[in-house]
Amino acid sequence: MNIGGRVAVVTGGGSGAGRSLCLAFARQDAEGVVVADLDGDTAAEVAAEIEAEGHRAIAVPTDVAAEADVQALTARVMDEFGRIDLFCSNAGIIVGGGVDVPDADWTRMWAVNVQSHVYVTRAVLPAMLERGAGYLMLTASAAGLLTQLGSAPYAVTKHAAVALAEWLSITYGDRGLTVSCLCPQAFTSNLLTTSRRQVDARQPSPGSEVGSPQAAVDGVLTADQVAATVLEGLADERFLILPHPEVALYERRRAGDRERWLRGMRRLQARLTGSR
Repeated sequence: MNIGGRVAVVTGGGSGAGRSLCLAFARQDAEGVVVADLDGDTAAEVAAEIEAEGHRAIAVPTDVAAEADVQALTARVMDEFGRIDLFCSNAGIIVGGGVDVPDADWTRMWAVNVQSHVYVTRAVLPAMLERGAGYLMLTASAAGLLTQLGSAPYAVTKHAAVALAEWLSITYGDRGLTVSCLCPQAFTSNLLTTSRRQVDARQPSPGSEVGSPQAAVDGVLTADQVAATVLEGLADERFLILPHPEVALYERRRAGDRERWLRGMRRLQARLTGSR
C-alpha cells in the first residue's frame, strides 16, 4: 500500500509507536490521519502537530476496549472522510505477573490487547469487503511469536492477537482485505506508563520490562524506527512486520525444536532473575 492519498486510522496514536505512525503517514501525504487514543489530550496534540505541518488530521478520544467507542470512531471517520483505507489497531498494555494476576487485570488485558482488534474488525470489515479493498494492521509483539518472561497476560494476549491476524488474512485475504501483524521487540515507548492508568501498577518481573536485557538483546529501537519499518512493510504488503528481523530466526528455532527452545528460555529467565 502506498500511503499517499489514503485515509489512515491509528489507535493508541497519542504516544509511542502510534504517534510516530501518525506523523509518518502524514509526511507520506496521507489524505487524512485519524489519531485515536484513550487520552484525548495527547491525541489532540498529535493531530495539531500534523496540521501544523500542513496535513489533515483529526483526534478522536477512544477507549478501544469499549465496542461502542470503536463504532463511534469508525462513524466519525466515515463522516469526515467517507472511507477508511488503513486501520492500525495499535493500542496495547502490559502488566507483570503470572497466573496470580488479579482477574480484573486479566480482563482489561484481554479487552485492550485482543478484543479491541475484534471490535475494530467488526467495525471496518463490511465496508472494506464491499469495496473489495482495505488494510488492517494489528499490533501484537515479538512476545506473540515467542513469549514474555515475567508477564503471562502479555504473552498470552499477544499470541492471541497474532492468531487473530492470521485468521483474518486466511479468511478474507482473497476478498480484498490485506492484513499485517506488527511484532516489535524493545523500542522506546511509554507502554508501562500508559498501562498503569488501566491496570495494576506493579512492574513486570525482571527480564520482562520493555528495554530489559531479555528484550534488548538485539537493540532498543526508537518509535520512529518502528514506524519506518511499518511503512516498508505496508508498501510490500507483508503479513509479518518485524522491526527486529532477528525475531524470524528465533521463531524458526522455536518451531524447529520446541523442547530446546523451552530449556533455553528457562536458562535465560534464571539468569535475568538471579535464581540460578
